[in-house]
Formats: sequence, C-alpha cells, structure tokens
Amino acid sequence: MEEIEEGSSNNSIRRVGTGSSDRRWVDGSEVDSETPLFSEIRDRDYSFGNLRRRLMKKPKRADSLDVEAMEIAGSHGHNLKDLSLLTTLGIAFQTLGVVYGDMGTSPLYVFSDVFSKVPIRSEVDVLGALSLVIYTIAVIPLAKYVFVVLKANDNGEGGTFALYSLICRYAKVNKLPNQQPADEQISSFRLKLPTPELERALGIKEALETKGYLKTLLLLLVLMGTSMIIGDGILTPAMSVMSAMSGLQGEVKGFGTNALVMSSIVILVALFSIQRFGTGKVGFLFAPVLALWFFSLGAIGIYNLLKYDFTVIRALNPFYIVLFFNKNSKQAWSALGGCVLCITGAEAMFADLGHFSVRSIQMAFTCVVFPCLLLAYMGQAAYLTKHPEASARIFYDSVPKSLFWPVFVIATLAAMIASQAMISATFSCVKQAMALGCFPRLKIIHTSKKRIGQIYIPVINWFLMIMCILVVSIFRSTTHIANAYGIAEVGVMMVSTVLVTLVMLLIWQTNIFLALCFPLIFGSVETIYLLAVLTKILEGGWVPLVFATFFLTVMYIWNYGSVLKYQSEVRERISMDFMRELGSTLGTIRIPGIGLLYNELVQGIPSIFGQFLLTLPAIHSTIIFVCIKYVPVPVVPQEERFLFRRVCPKDYHMFRCIARYGYKDVRKEDSRVFEQLLIESLEKFLRCEALEDALESTLNDFDPDRVSVASDTYTDDLMAPLIHRAKRSEPEQDLDSEVLPSSSVGSSMEEDPALEYELAALREATDSGLTYLLAHGDVRAKKNSIFVKKLVINYFYAFLRRNCRAGAANLTVPHMNILQAGMTYMV
Repeated sequence: MEEIEEGSSNNSIRRVGTGSSDRRWVDGSEVDSETPLFSEIRDRDYSFGNLRRRLMKKPKRADSLDVEAMEIAGSHGHNLKDLSLLTTLGIAFQTLGVVYGDMGTSPLYVFSDVFSKVPIRSEVDVLGALSLVIYTIAVIPLAKYVFVVLKANDNGEGGTFALYSLICRYAKVNKLPNQQPADEQISSFRLKLPTPELERALGIKEALETKGYLKTLLLLLVLMGTSMIIGDGILTPAMSVMSAMSGLQGEVKGFGTNALVMSSIVILVALFSIQRFGTGKVGFLFAPVLALWFFSLGAIGIYNLLKYDFTVIRALNPFYIVLFFNKNSKQAWSALGGCVLCITGAEAMFADLGHFSVRSIQMAFTCVVFPCLLLAYMGQAAYLTKHPEASARIFYDSVPKSLFWPVFVIATLAAMIASQAMISATFSCVKQAMALGCFPRLKIIHTSKKRIGQIYIPVINWFLMIMCILVVSIFRSTTHIANAYGIAEVGVMMVSTVLVTLVMLLIWQTNIFLALCFPLIFGSVETIYLLAVLTKILEGGWVPLVFATFFLTVMYIWNYGSVLKYQSEVRERISMDFMRELGSTLGTIRIPGIGLLYNELVQGIPSIFGQFLLTLPAIHSTIIFVCIKYVPVPVVPQEERFLFRRVCPKDYHMFRCIARYGYKDVRKEDSRVFEQLLIESLEKFLRCEALEDALESTLNDFDPDRVSVASDTYTDDLMAPLIHRAKRSEPEQDLDSEVLPSSSVGSSMEEDPALEYELAALREATDSGLTYLLAHGDVRAKKNSIFVKKLVINYFYAFLRRNCRAGAANLTVPHMNILQAGMTYMV
C-alpha cells in the first residue's frame, strides 16, 4: 500500500465515478487505468463550469512559512508590453549600466589583440579586421540575441538555468523526481505558445523523458554553460581593469608592467570589497557613466573618421573578410580569436533580462550600443590606416591629447562597472544553481528590499577576487588574458544556441525548417570562433577550461549525490501499514506541542521520523512535515506558494506542508513570525477542510454524478483547490448562492464537533511551544559499489556536505528549540 502513504482519511482518498465504486484518486496523481490523467482532464473543454466554481467557493486561505512574500508579491509580473514609450526609454537607459558594460569596454583591447597576431602591412589588413568586427557584432548580439534569444525567456527571466527550468516544465527531465501535478497550476508555469506542431514536440518530449542519458546530457550542458559564466566572472574584471589601467603606460613616465599589475590589483581589491554593500548602493551612477562612455566612444570615432580616413566604411563590404584571410592565412585564423572579444558580454543581454524587459534591451542595443560601437571601431581603423605602429595601444592613442585624462577616468569607471555586471551575474547563476539542486548551499545576503535579484554571496565574492588577482599576477598582460577570455564566452553562446533550439522544437513548436536554420546559421559561426579560440589553449586558453571543469565537477557531484540521497529517502519511507499498526499514539506518548519535521519528501512519511520515534521518550501531539521545494519557475506568487494536506487519519494529528519557491525567490525567515503564520494557516486549513467536506456532502445530496466528475478533475495532490483560486464574477457568485445556499453549509460547519476538537487541540499544542525536528542524512556508497562511485560519494560529496551551508530551518531558530537526528543511507 505504498501508493496511499499520504493518508487514508476521507479527505485524502475519495471515491469517484458515475456508478462504479472501484475508481478513486490515489494521492492525486496516481490512479488506476480507467481514471483519466490529470493533464488530460486539465486540457478538456470543461462543461461543468458552474460546478467547478461551486467546488472552489471557499474562503481564501492565508499562506504560511512565508515571511518575505509581502516584499515579492506581484514581482512575478514581467510583462512590460503595456508600458508607455517614456517609461520604456527610462528602462532602456538603465540597461546601459548593467547589461552593456562588458561589451562597451571591448574597444579598449579588441584591435590591440587582433593586430598582435596579424601585423599591419597594408590597408586590407585594417579593413578586413574591421569588417570581421562589424559582422561579428551584427550576427551574434544583434541578429541572434536581440531578435531571437531574448524571446526565449522564462516569464521574463533569462540565462542558462532559466532555459533549463523552462524545458523542465514541458518535459520531465529534472533529475529530482519530486514533480507534482499541483505545481502545474502555478500561474507562471505555462506560457502562451505559437502555432503548434504537436506531433514532433511530443516525440521530442517522449525521447527526453524516457532516455536517461539525454537527461544527463542536457544537465551537463546546462552546468557547462553555467560554469563558463562563472569563469567569465573571473576573467572579465581582470581584463577590463587591466585594459583601462594600461593607458597610463604610455602617458606616465616610469609606469611599467609591475606598476600596471599592482595598480590593477588595488582596484580589484577595492571592487570586490564594496560588493557587500550591494549593487543598489554602489551602482546608482552606473547608467549615467556608461551613457557618457558610449557617447565618448561615438564622438571619438566620428572625430577619427573625419580627421584620418572616412573611406574605412568600405569595410561594410564583407568581401574584405575574404581578402583578409587570403592574405594572412594562419595568422588571420589566430586573429579571429581576438575578434571574439568584441562580443564579450553579449550573453548578459539575456542573463540580466529579469531586471528589465525585452523591448528596453532591444531599444538600448539598436539605438545606442550598436551604432556607438561601430563608430568606435571605425574610428580606430581610420587612425590605424595612418598610424599602423599604434596598434598596441590603439584606443588611448586615438583619443585627442586634450581629452586623455577625462577619457581615462571614464574608461576606468566603465571597466569597473563592466566587472560589476559580471560579478552580479555570477552571484545570480550560483543562486539559481543552488535553487535547482545543482550547487552546495552557501550563505546568500540580500542587499536590496526592492529588487529581489540583488544578492551578495561572500564565499563566491572572495573566491573571484583571489582568482582575479592570480590571473593578473600570472599573465601580467592584457594580450595573454585575452587568449583565455574568448573560450568561456563562445562556450556559453554555443550552450545557449543548443537550448534555444530545443525550446523552439519542444515549446514554441516552430516550423522545422526555421527551427533548424537557427543552429545552422548561428551555430556554424560560433563553431568557427570556438575552433579559432581553441588554438590558444597553450597560450592561456587553458585557464577558463580549468575553472569551468572545476565548477562543473562540483555542481555535477552535488546534483548526483542529492539525487541518490532523495531516491534513498523515497525508497526507505515509512509505510502506512506500519503507521496503522502503531495507532494514533505512534507507539509512544503524545505530549502537547508541535513538532516541525523538515524533510525533502513531497509524499510519504520520511524514515527519519522513525528515528525520532525510537530516540525520543515522547512525541508531540501535532506533527507537521515541512518540505522546502524549488520549482522550475522564476517566482511563485504568494497566494500559490504553499500546499497543505493531512497525513494519516484525523486522530493522528499529522499534516504536510510544502513550501514552493522559484529560483528567483527571496527567503528571509524569522522563527517567531514563521511560527505565527504557520499556526494561523493551519487553523484556516482545518476550517477549509471542514468546509470542503460539508460542501461535498451537500453536492452529493444534490447530484452525485456531477460531483463525481468534479472530483476527478480537482482532487489532486496536496489539496491544490484550496490554494489555487479562480476569480469569479458577480453573476457567478449569485448562481452559486442560488444552487447552494451558504446557510446550509454554515449550519453544518457550526455543528461539526470534530473541527472544534481539532482547533482546541491545536491551540493547546501551540501554547506548549514548537520544536524543530531536523534530519541529518548521510549518504555512503555500498561496499560492492565501483571505486569511482565510492570516491565521489564517500569523499567528494561528503566533503561538500560537511562544508556547505546548513539548512535554512536552523539559521534563526533558538538552539533550545531544535532536535536533530542522524541517519545514514547506503546507495
């Protein structure tokens, strides 16, 4: 009877059907062969609208376990289509300071790196390199990201993990088997889809769900992309700051390599030291500074075009790319890796989408960033046609002498801002990975009460700082750092191309020809660039590969160990037959009080509960199994966050509460407020449960057949109808009142002695206090396991568990209110 572990009370298993007593829902989603699946019922064209509204006519239940929900309520609405043009322009202005800092500072070092591989011998060299840069920016950031990838957002959120969570909602590829039909009722779960080509999409969905190696491959792909973003967070500050400071080498006498390295390290230490104050406090000047920077790039570019050689606009003809490769052959191929640097930070347009809107990012890039960058590169090319010897420090040499110091100050600030954007993006990626069970738990500090995305992770911050200092100290040159810079950037772009293609086929259900054109065009270009940058592995390209491999290993080991631990808990959960044998006393003494047992199961009774029964001389009169669960959506609205249900018959006084959080949600739990909300919510749950029983009893007397159909439809797991409310119009309410007078239900409620008894028992337990029952589960490989599994589980995963952040439950709770038991699972 493992299938009915979530309870045997009248509310947990309900008989349904139109005359047959054999059909029933078992825990909401598990039914016999004759019962329609939840997804099939959900997709029907309902003809029982009035009955559905009557079944859902219950008082709105307040949420529990949710302290920060008041701060994030309504924050899940990312649809900014209805904003006025003026408001959109204001948001577009803000994107300059967050999204485009990295790409905006690329003119500091692109041509200097390109022409360190290809000496300038003729005009073809300059025009060919300029044409490469122009079309690289036009194809990748403009055509790919602005017009296609930005549309593949997860309800307004972007990034590698956002694409993965979007795919997880349409195919069961998540390695943790804790998905529930009730999660699909979250308002941000489904998206509006284009015209479907359903048969092909279902075939892809079936392949992803049935083939385990495809699930693993998809997860590895996402983890690889995330690892490279973190590696980019190490290289971006080092490259940007060092490029800005290199302007002093030709301007200040005696400012050599040692001085460049030391000054860059000082700025990097200062940059990472102010991270704890949050981007909201240190970044209020970001947008104006970057706007001034882009204005300077455009103005200097126009000045150089007019003064030196306006004819470089001939580089708009892509034939110069062919001439460039014919003339320089292998050297041109090496220089192609330097051209990649002009699109560093392009992924930020998608990764930082959650703070802005698609339209604002598109507007800022097409109207400001793209033209200013083109003018900057054209101006530098015009200068090089007259001064080819200046390629080593082309940016500062092309600046008019009278403007050097103002431009130097702005460039330094812009470089710090570009670094800030990648540091913040790294924090966000780590948090998303933690939320989806792919990264060890770390301390997260939320630096803003208004913006949920502004976070600070101390361990990652100081790790990035140390790595940046090492990179600057070892390489001591922007040219050498540039060799390592391109690999991480191109790797992330290729991962995005694969995931967006999968979104096109599975979710958008795009025409097969158009869907294949996307990876064919952009994937081919990115593959060429990847092959070019891979030639620089021995010259420094190994650095991002080492960083990516390290983080990929950590994330995959953590995910692998977490999956094995969860599967062990599911396998060893306590059966309902055993609970019935124990009886309502649970084989021990029940004393007044509430025990909150934290566990990871969404169904069944965790085995650690048996440890508490064996260890403690008595157990609390009320037991609540609390499960903190992350679902693959950005934000779970306040009114949809929590699911409650009863475990075992009523006289056991045991309940389950599942708190659902999205990967962008903020959790700031205070034990006192937490306990108050929990008790209030549980009281309202008991009242709603009694109201539902009275309502169903009245409906059964009214029309049993119609009630059966409705029960099929909405008696899903964890009593989701009590959570997910439908908005009803006044005529609907009047109709409900006519069919089911409230007096009939109300009178039955007042006459329910069981409800009054449970409420009185709950109040008595509350007065006695709450105790947090925390489980410490250890995982060990079996003796007959292979050596690699023993090494990964017994040493690597165990090391990560010992040194990661403890569970959220014991962070703000007094130690005298905590009881902890340990258990070892053999996998």
